[in-house]
Amino acid sequence: MRDVMRLRMGAAVTMLDEEGVEYYGRIRRFEAGHALVEIQNRVYHGRAFSLILAAAIIRGSRMDLMVEKAAELGASEFWPVICARSRTHSPGIERLARWRRLALAATKQSLAPRPMEVAAPRSFEDVIAAPPPERLAIICRPGAPPLARILREANVRDLLILCGPEGDFDPAEAASAERAGFRPAGLGPNRLRSETAAIAALSIAASALEEIAQAGG
Repeated sequence: MRDVMRLRMGAAVTMLDEEGVEYYGRIRRFEAGHALVEIQNRVYHGRAFSLILAAAIIRGSRMDLMVEKAAELGASEFWPVICARSRTHSPGIERLARWRRLALAATKQSLAPRPMEVAAPRSFEDVIAAPPPERLAIICRPGAPPLARILREANVRDLLILCGPEGDFDPAEAASAERAGFRPAGLGPNRLRSETAAIAALSIAASALEEIAQAGG
């Protein structure tokens, strides 16, 4: 606050905690490693909608980018998924911790009211095993009906989006997801990289869910 944002004593600040509470206050003084802020008001922000991204684990910095952008776009949860064609099956404790740090930093940067939860990796079979009945479950598939149209018609506030790895889901996975109740949805005519597809799906979904939430009051 002092060295990067150049704030001074008396400056108004807004702070968020992990429970979705937004605090308004003013800086009273700076000390060696922290600032003392006088809280003047607080507001709790519940979620207007719930958006889970279940994405196949991909390699390197591309996965970092996906996690970061998912948090910025308002995903409530991020599920790393191990698929048949995943090239990485065990990201390890350190990489998972890195994703969680990235998600928290992206939450702060984007001023999102609540941080995105990054879950432990799970198998494709676990993801499709029992989608909650009140949540619309989507699997991104080339050539499927447009995601935006599906969301407008469904008019839901809780959504689970499943995105595949490099080379897409194998045919058996796609078929089993549809049998489990996942609706196939497309993201346009172009072939997208895994991280691009996830970001595009989240952008479309977050906009649609926000519109639905506002229309519902």
